[in-house]
Amino acid sequence: MAEKRLDLVIFGATGFTGKHAVKEVNRIAKEKSLSWGIAGRRKEALEAVLKEYASDSENIPIILADLKDEDGIKKMVEQAKVIINCCGPYRFYGEPIVKACIAAGTHHVDVSGEPQYMERMQLEYNKAAQEAGVYVISACGFDSIPCDLGIIFTQQKFNGEINSIESYLKGWSTSKITGPQLHYGTWESAIYGLAHADELRELRSKLYPERLPNFEPKLKTKGIIHRSSISDGWSAVFPGSDRSVALRSQRFLYENYKQRPIQIQTYITFKSLLSVLQVAFMGMIFSLLTKCSCGRKLLLKYPSFFSGGFVSHEGPSKETMENLHFSITFKAIGWTENLAEPTDKHADPPNKEMITKVTGKDPGYGATCTCLVYSAITILKEADKMPNNGGVFPPGAAFSKTSLIEELNKNGLKFEVISSIEK
Repeated sequence: MAEKRLDLVIFGATGFTGKHAVKEVNRIAKEKSLSWGIAGRRKEALEAVLKEYASDSENIPIILADLKDEDGIKKMVEQAKVIINCCGPYRFYGEPIVKACIAAGTHHVDVSGEPQYMERMQLEYNKAAQEAGVYVISACGFDSIPCDLGIIFTQQKFNGEINSIESYLKGWSTSKITGPQLHYGTWESAIYGLAHADELRELRSKLYPERLPNFEPKLKTKGIIHRSSISDGWSAVFPGSDRSVALRSQRFLYENYKQRPIQIQTYITFKSLLSVLQVAFMGMIFSLLTKCSCGRKLLLKYPSFFSGGFVSHEGPSKETMENLHFSITFKAIGWTENLAEPTDKHADPPNKEMITKVTGKDPGYGATCTCLVYSAITILKEADKMPNNGGVFPPGAAFSKTSLIEELNKNGLKFEVISSIEK
């Protein structure tokens, strides 16, 4: 890549996530000696973002780029070593940037939590990205760095062979929440993701034509609502993209590094049974409405009403974001002994259990942008530790041999071992 290129360019810098990515890049750039710029459709709006979120930086390049202008997108990506793409929903707006990046030899990271988009990009562009020496890595935000790299962290610390991991996501606020917690863009992505969930079966049959071997003992999904000894409250299956992303990483590790793939189930914990029932009811209404165009229009037109005030076009306030915290607790079960081949069967039942945890604050936008920016920096600094000289990857597969976990540990997230017991 030409030296005159900027290290990082944030595309979609005027959006809610984009603005916070600008703030995070500005925080890090001087320490890391990074050159960077921002891109979007309107010069005045981009100038306003720099004034608000990077007022202490001078001469930050502004690049005008519109998704409707193919030539403009081409010129934008040619000015960057890594594009930080904050323009979603990605099922509508992601592919043109991915295509342009591969053609220009520019790496690409985004914060998509949309399985259809991510898996289609892998199916259709992995070979081209590898041939171009370009990394295309989605799910580099709260979806799904804490979960996917939390599992990688657990593998690294287990000192044995893991059969299964159950994860429990929990969120809380240190003050009373009086406003929305999510921005409209996240809501929009979730609507279209669920509406097109039936695409995944056919997509996955093409992406992975060969089934994985059966691994025993089989991890069984717990009841619809249950209590767990490692997560205080009432838990239910987490409907987000964490599990699908982590399973793709495990498949890659199995096929390329001969690691036994971990069976995974993800859950979310609520403080009370009433909270679970309320969320379940709203989730059922949400799911039903996504199935038809008129229902989707209602969800998109009245986000606050259908989310119980959780979502708005303005997004959460600064105070709300600063007081939101999260943890993901992982329960890993396996053996103290590593067998020669991943398909070899253990003669005895699992004899080791480890509990690990990832914690942080402001999951939707603070932790998301920290994860996103450090993912981009890791590509710049440690591409030699990443697989296959390029390709389309989930974060666990891409960053398992890099120092990304260590960098995140220094910058607001905490990966830790809680306990380890041999039976």
